[in-house]
Amino acid sequence: MQRSHFINLPLHTGHPPAYLVRRMIKLSHAMSKVIVDSHGQLEFLRRLSDPVWFQAFGCVLGFDWHSSGVTTVVTGILKQSLSPDVHGIAIAGGKGARATRAVRDVPAMAESFGLSDAKTAALLRASRMSAKVDSAAVQDGYSLYHHAILFSERGDWAVVQQGMNAQNRMARRYHWISENLSSAGCSGGNGGFASEPHAGIICAQKTEAALDMTAAGSAESQKVCLDLARGNTENLKSSIYRMMMPGGENTLDRWMAGEGGNNNNSNNGIRGLAGYEMPRRLDWDLFREIYDVQPKNYEELLGMRGVGAATVRALALVAELIYGTPASWRDPVKYSFAHGGKDGVPHPVARKTYDQSIQYLQGAIEGAEMERQDRIAALKKLAAFSEQMFPSDDDDDDLPSSSSSR
Repeated sequence: MQRSHFINLPLHTGHPPAYLVRRMIKLSHAMSKVIVDSHGQLEFLRRLSDPVWFQAFGCVLGFDWHSSGVTTVVTGILKQSLSPDVHGIAIAGGKGARATRAVRDVPAMAESFGLSDAKTAALLRASRMSAKVDSAAVQDGYSLYHHAILFSERGDWAVVQQGMNAQNRMARRYHWISENLSSAGCSGGNGGFASEPHAGIICAQKTEAALDMTAAGSAESQKVCLDLARGNTENLKSSIYRMMMPGGENTLDRWMAGEGGNNNNSNNGIRGLAGYEMPRRLDWDLFREIYDVQPKNYEELLGMRGVGAATVRALALVAELIYGTPASWRDPVKYSFAHGGKDGVPHPVARKTYDQSIQYLQGAIEGAEMERQDRIAALKKLAAFSEQMFPSDDDDDDLPSSSSSR
C-alpha cells in the first residue's frame, strides 16, 4: 500500500534542553557559514524561504521535524548563531511580543551594515506588509504569533512567520523572499505584496474556505474593493446594510447558503463559517479616512494603518454580492507534502528537487568545521528526515546516508 508523506505542524509547548540548544547554535553557525561562503547570502535566504528545506534544516540541527516548534526554535537559534561579521546576515523579530520588536531592531541592524535610509525603509515595509498580508489579506483561520525577518548586508530579505489555529491545534508557516516581489518596498505598482507574494506556505491540511485577496483570482475583486473604498462612504454603508437586511434579495444569509445573489460560482454554500461572516461592526471613521487618502492601488489600501481583516472581508463580500466580482476562496497553502507525494497529490514527486535539497544540506554539513562525531550525528539526522519523506520501500534508493562522512 502506497503511503503519503505529510509534514505535520502540531502545536507543542515547552523548550528544547540547554545541551541541545548549545549544539544547535554551534552547528547552525558552521553550516550557515559554509552556505554563505559557497553560495552567497541571497542563496542562504532563498533556502530559508523554502518550507521543506527549512524543515530539513531544523531536523539536521536536532529538533523534532514534524513539530510547530521547529519554526520558533530554528529562528531563535539563528538569532544566536548568525553573526553579521561572519555571515553578513542579521535577524529580527521572534515569537509573541518579540515579533513587534522588529520595527525597533531592524534600523539598528541595518545601520551596522551601512544600509541607506531607503533600504532600511524597504526592510521595515517588508516586515510590516508581510505580517499584514498573512493576518488580513489571507484569512485562512490561522492567527499569527511568530514573525522573523532576516536580511543581508545588501538589503535582500526573507520572512518566516507562523500562525496557529485554536480549533485544530495545528500551525501554518508562511515563507517570503524579497526577489519574489516585483515592487518590494515600493508604493507603486499593483503587484508586490498584494499579488501572490509567498515563496511557500506549509501546513498539514487545507482550509475549506480561505479568503485570499492576494491570489491571481482576486485581481478583479481587488479593483472593485479599491473603488468601493475610494468611493462615497455613505454609499458603501448603505450597500452593507442592504446585504444584512432580513428578507432582502441579496441578503448575506441567503448568499452564504448558496440561494441568492451571484449564484453561478462554486463559492456559494461554503461560507457559513463564523470566521468568514460579514463583520457586524466596522470602523466607518477608517473608511472616511480611506476616502480622504484615496490609495493608488490595493497594496496601498492594505498597507494603511487600521485596515485589517474586517475591512478586507467586508469589501470583498460587497464586491461579490452586490457587484458580482468574486474573490478567491481557495486555500493558498502550497506545501502539505514534502516535494509531492507518490500518489501525485498535491503534485507528483519532484524527486530531483528533493535530492538537490538533501545534497545541498549534506554538502553544508560535510564542509562545516566541527567534530567528526557531530558531523556524523547531523548526517544521521538528515538521513532520518529522508526516510520519513521517502521510506526504504520506495522504488529508487539514492538518498544520502551517514556513511558518506567516512
